[in-house]
Amino acid sequence: MSTPGPVQKEMEGLLTAAFPDAQFTLSNDSAKHHGHSGDDGSGESHFSLNIEWAGFAGLNRVARQRAVNKALGDLPGQRVHALAIRATAPGE
Repeated sequence: MSTPGPVQKEMEGLLTAAFPDAQFTLSNDSAKHHGHSGDDGSGESHFSLNIEWAGFAGLNRVARQRAVNKALGDLPGQRVHALAIRATAPGE
């Protein structure tokens, strides 16, 4: 397991602040995309997020993804090329 880089650490901090008590795993998948479109050579261009948070209860998939993207601000689309999001409420 590699040490998280500055982009991953920033994302983790933003997620922790926006989703109190959430359980999440943010995985850096950039090595799998080396040389592909969107690979900027930083080693932090592609991520996968699994997040479970009670506040997602009653929200549909699109609303949950919008909430995550809002929490991350300009990171997706600016410094992060791709972010796969799996957002669930407890018990789902």
